[in-house]
Amino acid sequence: MIDVVALGELLIDFTCASVDAEGYPTMVAHPGGAPANFLAAITKFGGKTALIGKVGTDAFGKMLTGTLKKADIETRGIVAADDVFTTLAFVTLDETGNREFSFSRKPGADTCLNFDEVDLSLIDEAKVFHFGTLSLTDEPARSATYKAVAYARSRGKLITYDPNLRKPLWKSLEEAKQQILWGLGQADVVKISDEEVEFLFGLGVEQGAKYIFDNFGVKLLFVTCGPDGCFFKNANGEGKVPGLTDIQVVDTTGAGDIFGGSAVWKLLQTGKAPEELTEQELREIVTFACTSAGLSTTKSGGISSVPAYETVLKKMN
Repeated sequence: MIDVVALGELLIDFTCASVDAEGYPTMVAHPGGAPANFLAAITKFGGKTALIGKVGTDAFGKMLTGTLKKADIETRGIVAADDVFTTLAFVTLDETGNREFSFSRKPGADTCLNFDEVDLSLIDEAKVFHFGTLSLTDEPARSATYKAVAYARSRGKLITYDPNLRKPLWKSLEEAKQQILWGLGQADVVKISDEEVEFLFGLGVEQGAKYIFDNFGVKLLFVTCGPDGCFFKNANGEGKVPGLTDIQVVDTTGAGDIFGGSAVWKLLQTGKAPEELTEQELREIVTFACTSAGLSTTKSGGISSVPAYETVLKKMN
C-alpha cells in the first residue's frame, strides 16, 4: 500500500551559491519540484510514496530519477522522453534567503505529461493523491491533472493540494487564479500560503481561511506564513502556531513543500479523517510541520534539506 502518490513536476533547482563582481551568480544544482519535495518529507519520516511525472532522457532526468530511488520514492510513474528536456529552475536569493525563480520550461518535460502516460495503478494503491498547480500551467499536463484528480476522487482517495503559485510560469495572472480556484474545489486538505490567499481573495490570513472554508469543499486548511508559522482550521477548531525563530536561514526553497509533506504524514499517523481532528491534534500536527520546515531552511535545496525525524523531535523538545 502506498501512503501518498503525487502528480507533478520533477526538476533541477539551480541555487545561487555566490555572486561575482558583475553580479552574475554561481549556481549549485539541487533535485527539486514541489511534489517531489513534499513526498521526500513523507518518505524521510517512514511513509511510502510514489511520484507521477515526466523528465527528459537527458543527464538531469536520469539524475533526478536516481535521486528519487535513493530517497525510496517509487519511480515507476516517471516517464522519460527523448523529445523534451528536463525542466530547470534557477533560484536566486536575497539577503534573508527568500527566493526569486527563473525557469527553463518552453516547454519543459513536466508540462508534456499525457493522461495515457499516467500510471493509474499507483493511484489505486494509494491512500492519498496530491497535486499542485505547476502541472496546470500548460497542456497536455493540465488535462492529465484534471483527469487524474477525477480518477482519484472517484475512487475515494483523500485529495491534498498545494497551489504553489509561480507567477512567471502563467500566461496571465487571471488564468493562474482560475486554475488555483479549480484546485481548491477538488481538495480535502489544502496547504496555501498567506501570499496566495492575498493574491486570490485580497484577504488576510484568518479572513481568507474562513472564506476558503465556507466556499469550497475543504475539510482541513493550513495557511503558511513563512517565518511567522501557520494558521490552521477545520470544523472542530482553528489556531496559529509560530515558526522557528532561533535558526540561521540559508535557503527557503522547498520549505512550504516540506511543511505540507510533514503535516500530511502526521495526519496519516492519527488514523483520523481531517475533519475529525481536534484542535489540540491539529496544533500538534502543525507544530511538527513548522519545525520540520524551519529546520529545512538551514540547508540548501529541497529534497536534500528534509531533516531527520529524530532531529525534528529534538528541536520540538
